[in-house]
Amino acid sequence: MTQEWLLLCCDSIFTIDASVLLDDTPNFVGEKTAAPNLNSLRGFEVIDAIKADLEYVCPQIVSCADILAVAARDSVVLSGGLGWEVQLGRKDSSSASKAAANNNIPGPNSDVPTLVSKFQNVGLTLEDMVALSGAHTMGRARCSTFSSRINGNNNENSPDINLEFLQSLQQLCSESNSNTTLADLDHMTPSMFDNQYYINILSGEGLLASDQVLATGDDRTREIIQTYVDDPSTFYEDFKNSMLKMGSLVSVSSGGEIRRNCRVIN
Repeated sequence: MTQEWLLLCCDSIFTIDASVLLDDTPNFVGEKTAAPNLNSLRGFEVIDAIKADLEYVCPQIVSCADILAVAARDSVVLSGGLGWEVQLGRKDSSSASKAAANNNIPGPNSDVPTLVSKFQNVGLTLEDMVALSGAHTMGRARCSTFSSRINGNNNENSPDINLEFLQSLQQLCSESNSNTTLADLDHMTPSMFDNQYYINILSGEGLLASDQVLATGDDRTREIIQTYVDDPSTFYEDFKNSMLKMGSLVSVSSGGEIRRNCRVIN
């Protein structure tokens, strides 16, 4: 379950006010059904359980946004990575936007300039982007999100793919509904927080086109990846620092509320 926490928490980078946890209402369509999230983000019930326990002991003290931040840290530690001190005191958003999620979260076929731009828009650098992409050392993605990789329709973004890896994905995704079938983002060590994601990319085994392009689309990103392959401790440290930086992007004193239930506003 830790891999689901990490993917949920780290892929919520562009909505770090817990807006991604809100269910649809008659007044707005939330982010859960946005293209980058649909059937890929999981673990919502784990956050629900944590929130219920906290509300029982100390009602309306701990926000859903803080739960996400702490769960992300703990999932990394439980899976073999470094921990960090999580700054607490965030508030929860009182709304969500499917359109904003579709526009702000990088798509699975993004090229490097698009990835850099999306991260810079929220105050993060190219280096942060490569480090935080390492969250894909855990988690899963739908077949439909990497269809361009296995069908050969995205040669500009993914010119290199390991043949054996390609065949395994084609077999997996030909057997059932590509909207529900899931593949590990790191097929080698899917339950460990390690640098295998970067090793996979250099071997042509990045699952998403937006993963593989980090090694094939830009010399700067490839150089960082090579560093992480050669020295895992550098990746662990950079990931920790980028998570700390991401966590400070929203002031703990900013407006909002502390939801009683993470799925609905008070």
